[in-house]
Amino acid sequence: MEAWSQVLSITLFAAAIRAATPILYPALAGIFSERSGVLNIALEGVMLISAFAAVVGSYYTGNPWIGVLCAIVAGMLTSLIHAFMCINMRADQAIVGTGINILGAGLPSFLLLKLFGSQGISPIVERIHEWRVPILADLPIIGPILGEQSPLVYICLLMVPLSWYVLFKTPFGLRLRAVGENPRAAETVGISVYGMRYAGVLISGFLAALGGAFLSVSYLAQFVKLMTAGRGFIGLAAMIFGRWNPWGALFACLLFGFADALQAAAQAANVPIAPQFLRTLPYVLTIIALVGAMGKAEPPAYVAKPYEKA
Repeated sequence: MEAWSQVLSITLFAAAIRAATPILYPALAGIFSERSGVLNIALEGVMLISAFAAVVGSYYTGNPWIGVLCAIVAGMLTSLIHAFMCINMRADQAIVGTGINILGAGLPSFLLLKLFGSQGISPIVERIHEWRVPILADLPIIGPILGEQSPLVYICLLMVPLSWYVLFKTPFGLRLRAVGENPRAAETVGISVYGMRYAGVLISGFLAALGGAFLSVSYLAQFVKLMTAGRGFIGLAAMIFGRWNPWGALFACLLFGFADALQAAAQAANVPIAPQFLRTLPYVLTIIALVGAMGKAEPPAYVAKPYEKA
């Protein structure tokens, strides 16, 4: 009982916010891509490539924010390849995504060896430290949870209402959703289907890149082989559970983040539960969420379907 009292503290909720962040970024990324009609299972690979680029940028400049910019460039370039293959070449979107995930698993390992002479881990680099927000940090209950987090956490949380507003309250969002639901009808009213799909995938790459950068230059201060540990896929599960809506995705990510933080805290407190079970908790919860969403979550009507101009 004493071990559980150590686990269930206010710091658990602060850790849950941190753990939810690298899941929420790819969840929002997937929403933009799939709302435009492009299936995006490549988020894991984009995050890995971006995480490595962030470490390289931070290592050579000594500035982790330059590392974040490098991550964004790498993530968007990778997404540009993804978009070209899926939109212009009309390749199978699931196969393209799988290929990028394989690239994301292999390319950083190869470059680690070439740049740092290491098999699976980079040198320690400068990281982005937590910010203490004066007024917020002094509030009871909320302060210890949200008052001192990485700026990339705050950016991620701000992206939720911003993404919702862009998708559902702007002409751009209306056009993006239109090409994901009925591209032929969208084209007849003058909307560029290819242009909107490229926009959706590139925004997706930008957001996934921030998730990768958070892991390597904020959450940690180095790149570790396969450090995303399936968070890109969990983000996709959160997207489906949240029904392709940023607010729904936020709720799902907080749930998954809490499970991740709970298993870490329980292991640290030596709770008498098999550690193997605790480590699988976030992934089991992901499967349960996907099963629960089956038949209820309706994806965009034209997602994963190549489109050919009339």
